[in-house]
Amino acid sequence: MTNSYAPSRQQEPRNRTASPSHSDPVRHPSGAAAPVLTKRAFLLVLMTLLLPGSAQIVAGNRRLGRTALRVTLTVWALAILAAVLLVVSRPTLINVITGPVTSLLLIIGLGALALGWAAVFLNTLRLIRPVLLTPRVRPAVVLTLVLAMILSSGSLGYAAYLLNVSRDAIGNIFSNGPTIEPSEGRYNFLMMGGDAGADRTGRRPDSLSVISVDAKTGKTAIISVPRNLQNAQFSEGSPMRKLYPDGYNCGDECLINAINTEVTNEHQDLYPGVADPGAQATMEAVSGTLGIKVQAYVLVDMEGFSKLIDAMGGIRIKAGGWVPLSGPTVDEANGIHGMPIGWIRAGEQTLDGYHALWYGRSREFVDDYARIQRQQCVQQAMLKQLDPATLLAKFEDIAKAGTKVVESNVSAGQLGSFVDLAMKAKGQEMSRLTIGPPDFDASFSTTPDFDKIHQKVDALLAPAPAAGAADDGIRPQDAAPGPLSAAGGSPRTQPGTQPGTQPAESPSDFTPVTTTPDGEPITVEMLNQFKRNGDEQSIRDLVATNGQCAPL
Repeated sequence: MTNSYAPSRQQEPRNRTASPSHSDPVRHPSGAAAPVLTKRAFLLVLMTLLLPGSAQIVAGNRRLGRTALRVTLTVWALAILAAVLLVVSRPTLINVITGPVTSLLLIIGLGALALGWAAVFLNTLRLIRPVLLTPRVRPAVVLTLVLAMILSSGSLGYAAYLLNVSRDAIGNIFSNGPTIEPSEGRYNFLMMGGDAGADRTGRRPDSLSVISVDAKTGKTAIISVPRNLQNAQFSEGSPMRKLYPDGYNCGDECLINAINTEVTNEHQDLYPGVADPGAQATMEAVSGTLGIKVQAYVLVDMEGFSKLIDAMGGIRIKAGGWVPLSGPTVDEANGIHGMPIGWIRAGEQTLDGYHALWYGRSREFVDDYARIQRQQCVQQAMLKQLDPATLLAKFEDIAKAGTKVVESNVSAGQLGSFVDLAMKAKGQEMSRLTIGPPDFDASFSTTPDFDKIHQKVDALLAPAPAAGAADDGIRPQDAAPGPLSAAGGSPRTQPGTQPGTQPAESPSDFTPVTTTPDGEPITVEMLNQFKRNGDEQSIRDLVATNGQCAPL
């Protein structure tokens, strides 16, 4: 009996030791108390959210957990590498994200991570074994897991979607051509507002401006070229220079904004292999006219421009004077319109896309140069307000709008460098020059002096002199205008100053004209009544300052 009893006494403690239900409730929850099961469930969800795979290692399939953990640590290492690149080489990081091959790999990788993380969460739900939980706790645990899965996997999936939208936009807007090098330390981009109507063949630029950016500092200058400039000079090497060796001069019809249409309709054969010969020829004409090398162009279709502004949530400006939304033309020869369909008030306001487009295009009661100043202001308001927060919040709408209205020969491979320059430029004052008032007289565009233009442009783009350096290189009347805060508006000329000199008062300090000289508030009804009475001169007097503008 002693021999038969001894083994049974020795077996009993082995059975208690082998039973895991009481000693390891995390891996074997059966029989554990309700509070323990609740804590276990929430702990596994938290572990899966913070360190995918860790829940499986402690409570489930260790092989699956180790695989998920390796992937997690690899992703963390890549994230740390991206953070380092952001600090030491931001353009490289942007080029990786925007490159056609690397962006595709990122999209696939993010999608796979989203699916894999979701699968790990579903496996965690199986490990939790909701049937063991009390009826009151069970819905809370499942809801927490679902929310955690949406936060993690959903965010990765949405990031993959936005990256795909970005990839499509970049492919549609930018070219696959060679990269460009700075010219005399600067990148010069021609911005064209294209006016393509059903009654036109080709796109006629309605506004032309060069954005010149210092390749190291990002300091920016805007040079506006009036659309009615005559005798534009083509740069050396331009195919159009053979047709017009002495400049684009064939009478009043040969305005600089007609080059695009003429080349598109008649001379495409001069530009074999060029995607947009008209835009290329216009860029060459602006280069020769300004005496600088313009390396790339960006063309914005003005009819779709409002969609881009709306996608940004509008632009905020301070308007110096009232701007009409012109009615139908009743006298083409004299540029007289019918009753305005609306007015943009003077003062601080936010313009939606429709009104921003009118603000940049309206020229009734004023000349083209007031419109140019407002266009400069709209451009700068967009650059100022397209900050990272706005871009992230409205990225999809902005990208989709951009593919419909923007065309460029900028190489997609240089986006990283240019985005980095744009970030450097943000917050710096912009210099500006207009080939017309206030920097030249109003008749200058008809008989331009290109030596004077080159002199002004060189002075504008010259590096800032060192502190204490003698200022004797340029006479006051030939000096480039001083930095004009993003206003782009006409400076109030001080007594004794010459066109092109820096005014004593910053243009951003102007006071919007909201009253008549007698102090009576200007109203829509007042302006419309002058129009009904045929008293357009009174309207001109009241809206004469509408070229003044500053972004807010």
